Amino acid sequence: MPINENRVPERRMRSVTMVQKLVEVRSDMLSLYSELAERKPYHDVGDDFPEVLADFCASLIDYTANAHFQLYRYFAEKKERRQRIIDVADKIYPRIVDITQSILDFNDKYDSDQQRQNLCDLEKDLSVLGEALAERIELEDNLIDVLSSSGK
Repeated sequence: MPINENRVPERRMRSVTMVQKLVEVRSDMLSLYSELAERKPYHDVGDDFPEVLADFCASLIDYTANAHFQLYRYFAEKKERRQRIIDVADKIYPRIVDITQSILDFNDKYDSDQQRQNLCDLEKDLSVLGEALAERIELEDNLIDVLSSSGK
């Protein structure tokens, strides 16, 4: 979701930069998610599959950390002054926290070489994770929309 930088006042560039970084990291993660999903069934995935799964887990954590430490911390530190944006952030943040926990749970389950060898639940776990990511992205996009439209 690109933001036209020429239309954004200089004082708002920090939030624009945070959003652009979030979307970039999110796109990378979704690309790896798609690569994993294309490899079903997971009982005959090839020798490089544990590496692809490890890359996905790392990307998933990068995305989650980027959103938390960049965008949501920005609001937690009360750096945003526009009430409309604060209201949206306050509304979505509790659900973002819940989804973050499910992301961390997935990562904990598949974050080691030994755990990546046991793939019997991976299809179900990726499906559940995909639903959670879709909801999180929708919530983030609501915030991005209000950020990009506020002040115009």
